[in-house]
Amino acid sequence: MAFLMKSMLSNQVKNLGLGGGGEESKEESTPSDPAAAAGMTREEYEEYQKQMVEEKMERDAAFAQKKAERACLRVHLREKYRLPKSELDENQIQMAGDDVGLPEDLQKMVAEDQVEEEDKDSILGQLQNIQNMDMDAIKEKAQATFTEMKQAAEQKCYVM
Repeated sequence: MAFLMKSMLSNQVKNLGLGGGGEESKEESTPSDPAAAAGMTREEYEEYQKQMVEEKMERDAAFAQKKAERACLRVHLREKYRLPKSELDENQIQMAGDDVGLPEDLQKMVAEDQVEEEDKDSILGQLQNIQNMDMDAIKEKAQATFTEMKQAAEQKCYVM
């Protein structure tokens, strides 16, 4: 109901010319040329548009490069932990080009991880792990498992 009243009254006020027609004059006074609306000449506006397009292309290229670097890292981690490959990552790397690699700081981290893993996999690394084991806890666990198995066997076997 309020909408109906408002539309009827606004139409009547526009017809009287008491200020309702100001909207139409505002629409007519706005320039249709975007350069004039921005307060520039046509040449300045075209140069500005070229500059904006170039900046956008540079940002998009940098973003694609970063995405490809992240995808390369994910591929590397998937290979390291033997996880299934992702086609999305491979597609991002291909879209960025062949010059995609891990950033230097990530390469350093990966190299450190590989050195640590090589140390753990060596014979000396295994000997160090044996020294760090808690033999008392292992003995207790083995004895508990043995007694559980013995009790289960006694319950099932009538001869014992």
